[in-house]
Amino acid sequence: MSVHPQARVHEPARSKPHDEKTTPPVLVPRPGGIASRFAGAIGDPHPALAFIVALLVGFVVLAAASVLLALFIVHVVVSPDGFGLGSADEALPEVLAEHRTSLLTTLSEIGTEAGGSPVLPILVGIVAIVCACMKRWAIAAFAVFVLTAESATYKVTSLLVPRDRPSVHRLEDLPVDASYPSGHTAASVAVYAGLVLLLTTTITGSLRKALAWTGVILMVSFVAFSRMYRGMHHPLDVIGGLLIGIGAILLLIFACRVAAAAAERRAR
Repeated sequence: MSVHPQARVHEPARSKPHDEKTTPPVLVPRPGGIASRFAGAIGDPHPALAFIVALLVGFVVLAAASVLLALFIVHVVVSPDGFGLGSADEALPEVLAEHRTSLLTTLSEIGTEAGGSPVLPILVGIVAIVCACMKRWAIAAFAVFVLTAESATYKVTSLLVPRDRPSVHRLEDLPVDASYPSGHTAASVAVYAGLVLLLTTTITGSLRKALAWTGVILMVSFVAFSRMYRGMHHPLDVIGGLLIGIGAILLLIFACRVAAAAAERRAR
């Protein structure tokens, strides 16, 4: 039995809020997950607005956690009135300062540049521009704001919880009471580890993933070593920077997922 052409019902194609082939899986929200619930809780706004709201809320949480940890480290862990581990935290910078050489000093300059300005802003800018041209907005937003969130958290923490730098000859002229946390370490984790995380969730092959993460670990370790070698940070400062970098990555994953969840809800 033939069906009259006018009787045929064509279901309109559903528009996809994000292209699953170009969006790293780690940035795709899980149905019923916290990102989806957060998007619904704020009233299903435009994805860009949802991203900003999630970013601001997450930043407040991250900054508060960083400041609380800084207070614990500075006033309890290393304080003479607390655990009194300040001398132990000074030991490594002192040893490194005693064994400085012209070669190591040059390498430490390279490590410092690799974990700071202008290298990281340029890298983030290139990634963002390329991804924007390819309309991979989630990756572009992640690249730009992961560094922004890390930098803002570092600034707030170092201003609210001052700590003196190691008692050695310092190779850079920076504020002496801004030792905690290590901003270079935090930035290198946020950018290098963050971008490699996006990359490794889109590729197959254990060897390629292992090589990528090995490169990240070596780079972050190089930056952290350089900052302690130059007398700018203690080991605990480096650990604080590491945690801030990881926190910035988690924050941007959350914000990107909220934006994607908002787009999905609006499409439905």
